[in-house]
Amino acid sequence: MKAVPTTKLPDGEPVPILGQGTWFMGDDARKRKDEVAALKLGIDLGLTLIDTAEMYADGGAEEVVAEAIEGRRGEVFVVSKVLPSNASRAKTIAACERSLKRLNTEVIDLYLLHWRLGTPLEETLSAFAALVKDGKIRHWGVSNFDLGDMNDLWSLKDGKACATDQVLYNVTRRGIEFDLLPLCRKRKMPIMAYSPIEQGRMLKHPALVKIAGAHDATAAQVALAWLLRQKDVIVIPKTSSLDHMRENRAALDLKLTAGELAALDQAFPPPKAAEPLAML
Repeated sequence: MKAVPTTKLPDGEPVPILGQGTWFMGDDARKRKDEVAALKLGIDLGLTLIDTAEMYADGGAEEVVAEAIEGRRGEVFVVSKVLPSNASRAKTIAACERSLKRLNTEVIDLYLLHWRLGTPLEETLSAFAALVKDGKIRHWGVSNFDLGDMNDLWSLKDGKACATDQVLYNVTRRGIEFDLLPLCRKRKMPIMAYSPIEQGRMLKHPALVKIAGAHDATAAQVALAWLLRQKDVIVIPKTSSLDHMRENRAALDLKLTAGELAALDQAFPPPKAAEPLAML
């Protein structure tokens, strides 16, 4: 099996372009065994970037991640997020400490502000800097920031240290391609794409189904391959199914033709003007 391709964070550290999401994990104790098993299989398959958040199941998803990475922490790049209600300096530091405890780790590799609310960005960045200095996090970034938010962030003294912006991005939600994605590329900062298959809602679309049939693949694999062809986009699908985890990994081997990409452009046109940032 070929290694999972990587992209680079702004400081040059490589991370896999295909990782694992955990949104909705930890909500139901009856599913925990399957969730842990899926994450473990993902690590075995090279999907060693795992994304979670304090918001997911009120920390329950972080506990699922802790169980999955036990004894394998050195193999995994852990991403978690702080809620905007905890974005002040003191609350961010306290929230990080709670996440570290739930994750059963001494350090979070990438810590994101989940979305922007009322707290001045300077306060949150001050907390991130303190956490980096204390060895509690290695990198920091943001999530659900539109172009204006990113420009505000980059205008700050320490804003250029941002490692990523995690946003809703898939073949049906292409608004960031007009302005946000090009500017992030110019700054050599990868985007992290959440909900890459739109929580399954896109999977019966005729364009995806037709292309999947031509490759003896699934519509989900086509949607993932469409994203994964962009080598500076990190894709984090969530699954608790071992079969779907293997399918996700196999999407890396699916190469869409120029004609198929054109067909997807026709079915899901790229933006022709700036659009509000999409969020689920």
